[in-house]
Amino acid sequence: MTDQTYQPTLSQLRAFVAIAEYRHFGTAAARLAVSQPTLSQALAALENGLGLQLIERSTRRVLVTAAGMRLLPNAIATLEAADRFVASAAGDGLGGTLRIGIIPTVAPYVLPGLLPDLRERLPALRPQIVEDHTARLLDSLRTGVLDVALLAVPNNMPGLVELPLFTEEFVLVTPHGHELAGRTDLAVQILDAQPLLLLDEGHCLRDQTLELCRSADANPAAVGDTRAASLTTIVQCVAGGLGVTLIPEMAVAAETARGALSVARFADPAPGRTIGLTFRASSAHAEDYEYLASLIGADRPR
Repeated sequence: MTDQTYQPTLSQLRAFVAIAEYRHFGTAAARLAVSQPTLSQALAALENGLGLQLIERSTRRVLVTAAGMRLLPNAIATLEAADRFVASAAGDGLGGTLRIGIIPTVAPYVLPGLLPDLRERLPALRPQIVEDHTARLLDSLRTGVLDVALLAVPNNMPGLVELPLFTEEFVLVTPHGHELAGRTDLAVQILDAQPLLLLDEGHCLRDQTLELCRSADANPAAVGDTRAASLTTIVQCVAGGLGVTLIPEMAVAAETARGALSVARFADPAPGRTIGLTFRASSAHAEDYEYLASLIGADRPR
């Protein structure tokens, strides 16, 4: 039973959040720059004060209990409120480590311009880049593993803020000599019966392409067991005559530079996606992230 007079310390909450984030006591202790015994003592004091088990630890793995999952968002919000208090007093802007998640169909095309710009404009900032699928990035945002994420929006996740940055069109990539190559007046319905190559499960671009086909009542032809984890691979499969594919505008220059490839574009209004910056609504650095969003929007590939 929880002692109603108990007040957890920030150190105890940080220990709990770090263990929940990394699911490893050694890693959590290293990130907080404390010893493992100190970390374990902080967690034990928190659990004793609450009268709840938050972390289940065995010789093989670390699990967050149901009570821990229920209280984790509140712990993160409390820590961010404390950070916001200190940041407001100090007037600090973006500096230190910033953990940025990016989906694979954006990272290779945005980072070449963004990272040098961040180095010039925010020399005190130390970006850490995590490339992953949308679902895992959103989960990492909610649990505090990431600070911000650059991905397709909207996702409409409670507790997260989405700042739309830009919208880009989808482009059809075909082999040279294909009947659709070079056209600029395509209708989405043209995808019906086309041998359409898709990224592997988990990529939001795959889901967006399938949803586009459904909206136009188009039924692309199945292309065997061809599977690709990157746009580079899938575009080279197109060059090899295995089918056609949709890629975002930002990827066209880089991905069609090699191989026997052509592009075709859709008539207005062309299908596409919106890329945005996402972060927790409780973050202490909302204004700083808005500035970061303006930098990313200005540096996007054209």
